[in-house]
Amino acid sequence: MEPVPFFVAGRPVHGPEPLTVHHPYDGREVGRTSSAGADQVEAAVAAAASVADRAAALPAHVRTGALDHVSRRLAERAEETARLITAESGKPIRWSRVEVARAVSVFRWAAEEARRWSGEAQRLDTDPAGEGRLALVRRVPRGPVLGITPFNFPLNLVAHKVAPALAVGAPIVVKPAPATPLTALLLGELLAEVTEPDGPGTGLPAGMFSILPLPNDRAAGLVADPRLPVVSFTGSGPVGAAIRRSAPQRHVTLELGGNAAALVCADWASDADLNQAAERIATFGNYQAGQSCIAVQRVYVHEWLLDGFLPRLLAAVRALRTGDPADEATDVGPLIDEAAARRVESWVDEAVAAGATIEVGGRRDGATYPPTVLTGVPSTSRVSAEEVFGPVLVVAPVADDAAGFAAINDSAYGLQAGVFTHSLQTAFAAHRGLRVGGVIVGDVPSYRADQMPYGGVRGSGVGREGLRSAMEDYTEPRVLVLSGIEL
Repeated sequence: MEPVPFFVAGRPVHGPEPLTVHHPYDGREVGRTSSAGADQVEAAVAAAASVADRAAALPAHVRTGALDHVSRRLAERAEETARLITAESGKPIRWSRVEVARAVSVFRWAAEEARRWSGEAQRLDTDPAGEGRLALVRRVPRGPVLGITPFNFPLNLVAHKVAPALAVGAPIVVKPAPATPLTALLLGELLAEVTEPDGPGTGLPAGMFSILPLPNDRAAGLVADPRLPVVSFTGSGPVGAAIRRSAPQRHVTLELGGNAAALVCADWASDADLNQAAERIATFGNYQAGQSCIAVQRVYVHEWLLDGFLPRLLAAVRALRTGDPADEATDVGPLIDEAAARRVESWVDEAVAAGATIEVGGRRDGATYPPTVLTGVPSTSRVSAEEVFGPVLVVAPVADDAAGFAAINDSAYGLQAGVFTHSLQTAFAAHRGLRVGGVIVGDVPSYRADQMPYGGVRGSGVGREGLRSAMEDYTEPRVLVLSGIEL
């Protein structure tokens, strides 16, 4: 296979160290690229810094035109992109197609938000001293952005870094996950189509984007570089915490995952209700082999409903097909590698040793771990208290809504929670009382609309994704006061 180039200041280049990408399901080679050398990293950062002022001044039609182009071209190459996502991440093809569709929407939404990105006018004559004065508050880029992305959404989470940066006129340097760089590089091809090759014109400046495959242990230099004043990281909690400590003078946004919970309330009691909850929880506890920050992990059920709910959940989990992610019928593919599957296996084994019962699943096969349901799990077990990032559901009874809310809050994390209820009062009580970034009523915590604010509290991070929210994170307000005017 010919190595795929990466991008330094919008130009395709090759690095000194080969990087081979293997399929998580069967280990075969799916593509090659290379890791960026130190001089290429320096060139990317220097280019981003040098073009920052020009990027911030780009007319809206240039930024929106580039974003619209990428959205359109992604849609044209949707099937090719989906198959690449499946090949390098092991994600079932049906979910890879969903990811591509979401990324198409992300770039379209970014273009629409960029068209509305106009600032706010405030009249200041609310006090006598402000007569004849008007303030215009606009947001301006903080400077170039460093975007560090994980393996589980190799396209859409890159899109959530790149699209808002382009929308506000901020250069961006992307470091994709070492296990899944190829999808980010395909996106780089589309960005290069709207980048000026030889100087000023009508496209994006050449230094507007770089995509640098790098081993994780070489990311520290990028994080420490003051020429990248914004660091946007999606990944594990310990790494995010280390980034925050190492960049105290920078604007850092962190999306660090969680152990998302769903609560089935007493009024969700009909056969149709219980079937729906069971099917949604089964699907979204396992849909990326559990490798999603908002995959269902903990399930709390009103105790008198448990006997009716649990058999339905087990049946829905057993119906999920595990296998080759390229197969159209596969629901659950492998984890990213065998080491990840072994870790999940060890956590389940620990819980069983502490008294838990495996109701279904629990037998690893290489990098594949089957959809697994546990009951009787101590709340302190890692499979419940930490982020398992695998296809494991922990089911427990609760006495009432208050006990369910307390169980959800008994966590170091706080990303999203799902509450199955028909009661508006319960919905608002959940929104008021749950210490999470988002409450999804009538569905699993795994629901996310890409334009809405998305992020968490406590160990789940700081800042918000979602197009406008990220645009605000990448910028800061600047006030213009006009004097001597009649309002």
